[in-house]
Amino acid sequence: MSEIQETIQEVIQTAPAPPIKEDRLNSWIAILVALSATFMALCNIKDGNICQAMAQSQAKSVSKWSQYQSKSTKQNLAETTLAMARLQKAPDALLSHYKDEITRYEKEKGEIQTEAKGMEAEYERLNVHDDQFDMSEACLSVALALFGVTALTKKSWLLIFACGVTGIGVLLGLGGFLGWSFHPDWLAKLLG
Repeated sequence: MSEIQETIQEVIQTAPAPPIKEDRLNSWIAILVALSATFMALCNIKDGNICQAMAQSQAKSVSKWSQYQSKSTKQNLAETTLAMARLQKAPDALLSHYKDEITRYEKEKGEIQTEAKGMEAEYERLNVHDDQFDMSEACLSVALALFGVTALTKKSWLLIFACGVTGIGVLLGLGGFLGWSFHPDWLAKLLG
């Protein structure tokens, strides 16, 4: 056996055992850190999926508003053409055709507008949950840091405070997972 190995063995054998209270505290901290980190990882995955859905919803909304603008342009052209046809005393069939086109474009614009607003509403709905997951991650990150400080300082009041911050983070994360609509605006503004 080498000299280093012997020294290590001697230190291990002669080291005093930590007090039972410290062992219990560190065990609780380890369990809480593992649970908090696991929950935070799950929230992060779900938040990533929500961000993807938000991007898709926003892209669809932009596309729908582009279609709406296109229909508006076509409607405007049909209205201008109808006005010119009236001035030139065009046949009734031609006038009727442009009136029908204008009516069709107006109807299509209404349908497109409804779809676009639906996409915007979906984006806003998803944004609430995105914020919940962001706030949850912030709270859980702070709690993990507090658990680390608690392990070093052995202050039980700090453990209680860290558990409170963890509870807020878990509540916000559950809100995101379960589709709750609460949104602490004050916290969103503080973190935003």
